[in-house]
Amino acid sequence: MKIGNLTLKSNALFAPVAGFSDVALRRLCYKYGAGLCYTEMVSAKGLMYKNKNTAFLLAAMPDEQPKAVQLFGNDPEVFFKVAKSEEIAPFDVIDINMGCPVPKIVSNGEGSALMENPPLIEEIVRAAKESGKAVSCKFRIGFNSPSVIECALSAEKGGADMITVHGRLRSDYYAGEANHLYCKQVKEAVNIPVVANGDIRTREDYLKVLEFTGADGVMIARGALGRPFVFSEILDIPFTVDIKSDILEQIAVAKKYYPEAVLVNIMKKHLCYWAKSARLPKKTNLVFTSLKSYAEMLEAVETYF
Repeated sequence: MKIGNLTLKSNALFAPVAGFSDVALRRLCYKYGAGLCYTEMVSAKGLMYKNKNTAFLLAAMPDEQPKAVQLFGNDPEVFFKVAKSEEIAPFDVIDINMGCPVPKIVSNGEGSALMENPPLIEEIVRAAKESGKAVSCKFRIGFNSPSVIECALSAEKGGADMITVHGRLRSDYYAGEANHLYCKQVKEAVNIPVVANGDIRTREDYLKVLEFTGADGVMIARGALGRPFVFSEILDIPFTVDIKSDILEQIAVAKKYYPEAVLVNIMKKHLCYWAKSARLPKKTNLVFTSLKSYAEMLEAVETYF
C-alpha cells in the first residue's frame, strides 16, 4: 500500500488513539506488522505557540519508520506554519483529525466539526501539503448526518494522499456497530487510497471489511490496545505472544522518553488493557490504576504477568 511516495510494509495501520498511541506502543505495533502508526492527536495551535505539553506527544524513536503525526485544528494558516515547523520535520506523514467527537474539540470547530465545512477542509489540506509531506485525513461518516463523500472529495481536491473513514457519525460517539457502507462509497468516489476504520479486531473482520468496501487498507484503534499482536493476527503472520515480555519492552522504550510520573500515568492505562488480554480478574485493574512509582509498576508486572 502506498501513501504519497511512501510504500508501507502492510495495509494494516494503527490509529491515532488519544491517550494511547505513544512511542512505546507504536514500537510494538510496528514489530507485529503494522504498516503505519500515528501519534495521538496533537494541537496544531499548541505546536505553533510552543506549548510544552505537546512535546511528549511528539516523541518518536529514530528508527521508527515511517513516522506519522496527527494534528487537529481549524485554521489553514496555522497548519501551513506548523506543517513546515522544526517539530514536525521528523515526520513523513501528517494526518488531519476530522473525526474527533469530543465536545471540547467540537466546540472549537475542530475534529468532526470540520465535516460541516467542506471548503475549509480543502483549505486546511492544501495548507498542510505545502510541507511537501504526505497528508491523510481521518473522517467519520458525518456530523449528525452522512457527509463524508463530499468531505473526502474536498480533501482530495486539496491534495490529500489518503482518506480514512470511521464508520460512525459524530453523534454516535462509539456506540453501535461501525457502518462501512460509506467507506465503500468514498472508495468509489475518490482516486486516492481509502482506509476503513471501526470494529476491526480479527482476521475475519479484516478480510470481510476489505472485500465489502474495496478499501486499500484498514486502521485498528481500540483493537490494538493490550493486543499489538493483532496486526500479526489479521495479516496472518506467524508470531509468538509473550505478554510480560511485551509489557517490559513497552516500559523500557517509554522510560527513554518520559519522566517517571508521566511514564507511570501512561502505563496505568495500558496495563489495564494488557490485563484484559491476559484474562486477569477485573479487580487487578484497581492495582494498576493505583500505581504511584516506577518501582511499584515493575513489581506489579512481575506479580500479575
